[in-house]
Amino acid sequence: MKKYRIAVLPGDGIGPEIVREAVKVLGGVAERAGVRFELEEGFVGGAAYDRFGTPLPDQVMELALSSDAVLLGAVGGPKWEPLDYSVRPERGLLGLRSGLGLYANLRPVVVFEDLLDASPLKPDIVRGIDFLIVRELLGDAYFGKPRGVRIENGQRIGINTMVYTETEIRRIAKMAFGIAQTRRKKLLSVDKANVLEMTGLWREVVTEVGRDYPDVALQHMYVDNCAMQLIRNPVQFDVIVTTNMFGDILSDEASMLTGSLGMLPSASLGEKTAMYEPSHGSAPDIAGKDIANPLATILSAAMMLRYSLEMLEEAALVEKSVRTVLKEGFRTQDIRQEGAVVVGTAEMGDRVAEKVRTLPA
Repeated sequence: MKKYRIAVLPGDGIGPEIVREAVKVLGGVAERAGVRFELEEGFVGGAAYDRFGTPLPDQVMELALSSDAVLLGAVGGPKWEPLDYSVRPERGLLGLRSGLGLYANLRPVVVFEDLLDASPLKPDIVRGIDFLIVRELLGDAYFGKPRGVRIENGQRIGINTMVYTETEIRRIAKMAFGIAQTRRKKLLSVDKANVLEMTGLWREVVTEVGRDYPDVALQHMYVDNCAMQLIRNPVQFDVIVTTNMFGDILSDEASMLTGSLGMLPSASLGEKTAMYEPSHGSAPDIAGKDIANPLATILSAAMMLRYSLEMLEEAALVEKSVRTVLKEGFRTQDIRQEGAVVVGTAEMGDRVAEKVRTLPA
């Protein structure tokens, strides 16, 4: 029996609830495929700080590095906001990305036909949406130095530095072009080159890399225009590559095209161990109420099957199971529609897991 070691990091807020449902679905996959997932849990984020005084304990980093893949829930919450930035839950997430060398975040944005009415936009605008945001994950203001808050001339000054090296830009561009070759061969690079020199370099390097991919049509767009176009005409996009900060913001905006952040999975890839997590936050206000949407986490597990474990048929089966449950009219609170059956977090996970076990291949 083939074995895969998976680091399971539930995190904070609704993290444990949604990860639990993804683990259920993986159990169905293991039964169906005749494989074994060796799951080992660890603490990260606020949950880790409360127990160990750090958002990323050394043993959790070691667990992640020694695993075939990492499945993460969500981190953060108001409880930990008074802490120093160096020990806030989000530093645990950034530490995992840095420690694992995860330089590319993939966020597929797909509108399910049965959820057209769940989107705040008109159905004729969102119908047919199927694009991928490739976000650089290790540069920009999130990691740039100098950073922090200091006092000059008697007043506080906050500093964050937007930094990219040519090597970092070239690396993410090559991945984005390669992905575009497997799709509709369209790549949009998003920057703010008219006012930010750093993104001027971004545009130059992406253009240079594009010369090695003559079969891919490359376009450039300023980030403010892209934010508008995501609402005006989202079906025009295929693959979008952009910086860490712009990707963070645009992917959250794009999630609402699908009706809810609860529908948006993600994969963070690097040279070895990859990490999979929903694109939404920890939502502590609904934690423990059995109303969180686990589908983004379940779909993230499907991305794990595809990208890390090379279980392509099983990944497609999980995605088919999600579509089938939605087609049967079951919804969580965030995507509820008139005439649909509203179910809780656990029941949604149960229904998807059952489809994984019973749907024809």
